[in-house]
Amino acid sequence: MPTKDIQAVYFVGAGGIGMSAIERYFLKQGLVVAGYDKTPTELTLQLEREGMLIHYEENTNLIPQACLNPQSCLVVYTPAIPNNHKELVFFRQNGFTIEKRAQVLGTITRRMKGLCVAGTHGKTTTSAMCAHILHQSHLDCNAFLGGISKNYGTNYILSESPYVVIEADEFDRSFHWLSPYMTVITSADPDHLDIYGTKEAYLQSFSHYTSLIQPEGALIVHRGLEVDEQLPQGVRRYDYALDEGDFHAENIHIDNGEITFDFISPIENVSNVRLGQPIPINIENGVAAMAMAQMAGCTADELRQGMETFGGVDRRFDFKVKTDSLVLLSDYAHHPKEILQSARSIRQLYSHRHITAIFQPHLYTRTRDFYREFAQALSLLDEVVLTEIYPAREEPIEGVTSQLIYDNLAPGVEKHLIAKADVIDFVATHQFDVLIVLGAGDLDAMVPQIAEMLTCTQRCKEKN
Repeated sequence: MPTKDIQAVYFVGAGGIGMSAIERYFLKQGLVVAGYDKTPTELTLQLEREGMLIHYEENTNLIPQACLNPQSCLVVYTPAIPNNHKELVFFRQNGFTIEKRAQVLGTITRRMKGLCVAGTHGKTTTSAMCAHILHQSHLDCNAFLGGISKNYGTNYILSESPYVVIEADEFDRSFHWLSPYMTVITSADPDHLDIYGTKEAYLQSFSHYTSLIQPEGALIVHRGLEVDEQLPQGVRRYDYALDEGDFHAENIHIDNGEITFDFISPIENVSNVRLGQPIPINIENGVAAMAMAQMAGCTADELRQGMETFGGVDRRFDFKVKTDSLVLLSDYAHHPKEILQSARSIRQLYSHRHITAIFQPHLYTRTRDFYREFAQALSLLDEVVLTEIYPAREEPIEGVTSQLIYDNLAPGVEKHLIAKADVIDFVATHQFDVLIVLGAGDLDAMVPQIAEMLTCTQRCKEKN
């Protein structure tokens, strides 16, 4: 990423959550920041309010004047943008410096001490936890997160600290551009097989990632992963898990909506850690986050304070309504292992209540590759409502629909297959005890309306 003479940065695919963190980084530096995205969202509208120039038509005539000089404008794009995108073609033909989002992050990790979190799942919450612990400690940090931190209302933290927390994305091998000072690897369950092709290629990608750690750095890896590590000489190596490993939890207590545990560490044990977001899966995420923060230099008191005040991440086991008679959550889970963890956590929290999930599958290829695993995970719940697949960057695949998941749900699971357009009507005509909306598509946009409907219905019942 060049810095000399750069006066403007243009983003092709401006509305992604990961892209928005970098956009905010450049906005804070006083540069002209502009870009294209396919459709307006609450995120893009917020970026516009913060000063970014965004348009929603693939049209080179709409590129701002400040972004038309190849000598002073850096172009950043996301791999989800097709190569024949008109604006991307224009920039290539006119000699602009064009970099992937991950390349920009890679430059940042080489300039600073990058604390990176990689993994098929768990990386957004773990990186947000680590960033919060550090930011409220004497060390402070910068951060580029893959979700909106509820503590800060943003996915970006700016400070004078030499540390930067980065969510390391394996999609399109993006994390190969990074140069971590330390990294956590939370999981390596095969995903993005439309990109990688095979499980072996996916695992090899993580293997190569471990070779990029700086020689004086460290790897903190979840126990049991099938990753053939290629650590440079001098890199320290630790493992972690829920209840075993160099870093783990002991004396776990889950009671009346509260979770406490002792953090066991080769550096210093920390007793009586209380989760500010008391969800069972966050015990393990917390162990990983605290491990990296402790190795960076956070004290025991700072670890306790950071964990207790962590407010969570939007769309990560995100409570929207929480009363004695009604619970509504939104969760970004879109891989079978993520849904399995989510289902187990919600079942553990609400073991004697009727749990319903509304799930929008994400990508035809992921549904094709994992429909049996999706069905198995969802079958832990009492009732499953499936909508049509959210295509994102993909074209339909013949024979691949949500029916595949529906047909493989376990006997005894109450199940429904409906159009996304009918979700609001479905909610209006059914009763719920615990309801969770799952998926990485656009179904989450309905959650505020669902929350309002359910809350109004609950009030009416209480009045009567």
